[in-house]
Amino acid sequence: MRKRINISLPEETIALVDRVTEHGDRSRLIDEAVRRYIQETGRANLRKRLKEGAIRRAERDLHLAEEWFRVDEDVWHGGRRYLDPSGARSTSSASTPP
Repeated sequence: MRKRINISLPEETIALVDRVTEHGDRSRLIDEAVRRYIQETGRANLRKRLKEGAIRRAERDLHLAEEWFRVDEDVWHGGRRYLDPSGARSTSSASTPP
């Protein structure tokens, strides 16, 4: 469903619209332009929020990666290390804690 609205645009903008559209096709161009603008703005906003969140969590993520790297290295080299419930590091040849 379409709805008629009245908008004011600078004469230069109307001249640009008229240059790239056929007579009577302004609405379609404006509709597509608005939709594309909103889509791109939404993407840019999402990228910005993702970047801000990644920066905010970078230290935590680095700490987690370092912890898991040590676990992977232990397993890769044949030893199986794990933390017992008290938090002390133990080594065992078993793949699961006792």
